[in-house]
Amino acid sequence: MIRGKKAQTPLIALICFIIVVLIFGFLIYDFNANPSKNPFIHVNNTNLNYSRLYPDSDLTPGDVLTSNTSIICQAGYTKTVRDVPLSLRKEVYAEYDVPYPAPAGSFEVDHFLPLELGGSNDIKNLWLEPAPEFHEKDKVENYLHDQVCNHGMDIEEAQREIVTDWYAIYLQIK
Repeated sequence: MIRGKKAQTPLIALICFIIVVLIFGFLIYDFNANPSKNPFIHVNNTNLNYSRLYPDSDLTPGDVLTSNTSIICQAGYTKTVRDVPLSLRKEVYAEYDVPYPAPAGSFEVDHFLPLELGGSNDIKNLWLEPAPEFHEKDKVENYLHDQVCNHGMDIEEAQREIVTDWYAIYLQIK
């Protein structure tokens, strides 16, 4: 009997190990197959398995400085209002639980509602946007700014569109 129990112990351990590996593998597969079940991946109506396209809405709901298009559409406007001191940048990193400084090129402290569409420098409008998505969002910001300033799009509509689903706009204009 003692011999039988000793022989069974490695077999039971092996079976337990296989079960754990299968369960873990299923969880990973299920998250990748159905990203809406993964709490770490934001899924919007484009059905992309794309992480962190949007900020945490509790931390960064967005904030408007102005909706005055005669100001926003002036050349060089954003240079006059772009003022995010290092202390505020560090606060944004802390809010998003990312050590400062992060590796170069991994994040950009970004305005969720961009300055060129009347966004503010308030912490309610700042978030850590991951690379390389910030290049894509910049294209949307430029596009919407052009639509507002040259094609008569309503500024409030542009502000609403960029905070609602900027990536869907990117997919339309790319």
